[in-house]
Amino acid sequence: MKRDRPYSRLTLEAARLLGDRVRVARRERRWTLDELAERVGVSAFTMRKVERGDPTVGLGVAFEATAIVGLPLFDADNQRRQLEALRLEDRLAVLPQSVRKARRVDNDF
Repeated sequence: MKRDRPYSRLTLEAARLLGDRVRVARRERRWTLDELAERVGVSAFTMRKVERGDPTVGLGVAFEATAIVGLPLFDADNQRRQLEALRLEDRLAVLPQSVRKARRVDNDF
């Protein structure tokens, strides 16, 4: 049995926006939904969910659809994307490997 998960309004709006952008790009290329679904490697049903902005669609499927229709998710310049990736790696290097909640220390002797 599938359980419905609540999503924030921002998440739902972003998913709809991404879906609309995919739909527009597909239509500009004069591709049918079935053609895009075949190129992405999913069913037409799943592709329809992407275009409707269904947040339950796999992230990889949504990213693949955007890549195939030529929508940039990040900077289109490969060097800038690599630079951003390096900056994020540097930030992650100075942050703790794992995050734990602070334990309350009882120092009442």
